[in-house]
Amino acid sequence: MTHELVDVSDTKKQITIEVSAEVVDTQIDRATRGYAKSARIPGFRPGKVPAGVIRQRFREQILQDVARELVPRAVEEALTERGIEPVDNPDVRELTINPGEPLKFTATFETLPSFDPGDLAAILITRPSVTPEAGAVDAALEQLRQRAARFEPVEGRPVADNDAVVLDIKRTDPDGSSDKHEAVEVTVGAQGNPPGFDANLIGLAVADEKTFGIHFPEDYVVEAMRNTDVTYEVAIREIKQRVVPELDDEFAKGLGEFENIAALRTRVEADVNQEARLASDRAVRSELLKQLSSRVPFELPASLLDREMDRRVEEFVRRLMDQQVDPRQAGIDWAEFREAQRAPARESVSSAIVLDEIARREQITVTPEALEQELERMAGQLGRTAAAVRAQLEKEGGISRLTLGMRRELAVDHAMSRANIVAA
Repeated sequence: MTHELVDVSDTKKQITIEVSAEVVDTQIDRATRGYAKSARIPGFRPGKVPAGVIRQRFREQILQDVARELVPRAVEEALTERGIEPVDNPDVRELTINPGEPLKFTATFETLPSFDPGDLAAILITRPSVTPEAGAVDAALEQLRQRAARFEPVEGRPVADNDAVVLDIKRTDPDGSSDKHEAVEVTVGAQGNPPGFDANLIGLAVADEKTFGIHFPEDYVVEAMRNTDVTYEVAIREIKQRVVPELDDEFAKGLGEFENIAALRTRVEADVNQEARLASDRAVRSELLKQLSSRVPFELPASLLDREMDRRVEEFVRRLMDQQVDPRQAGIDWAEFREAQRAPARESVSSAIVLDEIARREQITVTPEALEQELERMAGQLGRTAAAVRAQLEKEGGISRLTLGMRRELAVDHAMSRANIVAA
């Protein structure tokens, strides 16, 4: 086998490979024997069909099988010989294969050159204050109080803002189709209510009925409803008002583990202080990765950037689905959204490349003990055994991804220990 490498750019390479005719013919003979064992051709007994007949009848299939066998092997041998590790599967083109002739093709791929990530001590980061903002504890207690609010029946007044209304509702779409639901509870002011729906409920009393139309604007979040008119018929069954508890000892005891409001405040203050420290740590880490990302001296491989952009889109789609939002009906220009991920994706990929280079130069590795500890931690979160988690990851090829992520975290710790971090 012979090969010739061409540098298209700092990261893009093209290799031309030629596999000898002898190797090709040997593989053709092997493939021919495989077809001969199972071929059913009139006039010949199974397993007794002459090789020449097999080659003629199954020529294209045999040559395709030979190429599938020889091309990946030849690419791997050539790249291993040159000490090159591609970041993605090579793109094979211009392939020619014929009996008695060398197999020839070109493979284009992207790789990462070695580079100097620079002096880590030159990184200057100002750590944000770890002191919570004034009033943070009171704000956290108020959030707890608001989350503990409940709805209680109210009599003698009509529907008002923030009420929960139990009603029968009939909806008629523009095409005349309709559906009806009984005893539906609707919170006035809820984010998912149709535009103008709340205003038509306010002022109604129990037993009142009302028919009204709603026009959905052209920019409505659900694409199928844009610029349409829908008719609603409602009958009020019950009105409930939102009752927020007082911040007192009874409220604290109701949360399960506090003797009084003072004990609750002490816990909340500790949590607020802890979150402030974590927020400061996240800010320092984010700034570190941002500065590291600027140290890549070459244009990023397109395949890595595309992969990260796709990952971000897929992650956002999963979040929408978790919130019971159909991504197809979310009114999002997905091509535009994906392109908007280019800048953050570039920073993420660049920082990962620098971390990998730091790990290589500093010989940072993940020990078997550390990997096992991480598997134990994951198992605890999932309610499974570490052995089961390992088996699942091995089945999915996830052990290498897990190890890579852990190695990068160790590289972050190393960079953090070298960086110049000063208090605000």
